[in-house]
Amino acid sequence: MSQSLATQFRHVALIGKYLASSGTGARDILLDIARFLEKAGLDVSLEKETAANTGITHYPSLDVNGIGAHCDLCLVVGGDGTMLGIGRQMARFGVPLIGINQGRLGFITDIALDDYKSILAPMLQGEFTQDSRSLMHGQVMRDGRCVFDALAMNDVVVNRGATAGMVELRVEVDGRFVANQRADGLIISSPTGSTAYSMSAGGPILHPSIAGWVMVPIAPHNLSNRPLVLSGEAQIAIEIVAGRDASANFDMQSLASLLHGDRILVRRSEYNVRFLHPMGWSYFDTLRKKLHWNEGGA
Repeated sequence: MSQSLATQFRHVALIGKYLASSGTGARDILLDIARFLEKAGLDVSLEKETAANTGITHYPSLDVNGIGAHCDLCLVVGGDGTMLGIGRQMARFGVPLIGINQGRLGFITDIALDDYKSILAPMLQGEFTQDSRSLMHGQVMRDGRCVFDALAMNDVVVNRGATAGMVELRVEVDGRFVANQRADGLIISSPTGSTAYSMSAGGPILHPSIAGWVMVPIAPHNLSNRPLVLSGEAQIAIEIVAGRDASANFDMQSLASLLHGDRILVRRSEYNVRFLHPMGWSYFDTLRKKLHWNEGGA
């Protein structure tokens, strides 16, 4: 490879904040990627927590606001959990993200670490496929005021307490009553999250291009309560009617001990997350590899 690649990007943020627990190799991996990016003619900064966790000090470090102001690409090294966390934070800045997976390929971190140089080089020159994912905006309302506000990329989940029985939930869509559901909980999932908890609870897989949500009951008392696909413009309200110690989870963000009468509101966020994939990338290839379709077949 030549000393410098012509690239449409100028300044890349390198992010791997959860790699600190994976051993001393994490530092070497990030340094190797940083040097590759420098050789490609790019300015490189480390996300602030990534720098702190790895002890890498000879690159500038930036917080999320600094990345949004100064960088035109984020390179995320880690798994889907790492990408979910930084994706929610970067969405409001519109900075695109590329995912390099250190372990098994993820649904949204789809470049294998061993192959990153050969795959990333043409992407830096503009040879990529862009993939925009919608975010969910969730709020918990109590006595008319908001007590919790968060974005989610995968799902918003209302769960029963760990030691309690079922919860009873009143569900409304666009202000219209749908049903009172008795279940272990209820999942409102985005297309991105349709391959996560929603799928485990029996929900359908939604292609990312579909502007919709999936509403999936968790172990419903009435088996006629089935998963429901809703418009992505729908505004959903879930009210706690009965049950103790229910909680609301927005991806990895949680509010425990919901009270009767609390309302969890879910709507589309004004922000989208921008992912970049290699040319020729296919969502169906990802599903086939991750879900082990066709194994043992011809």
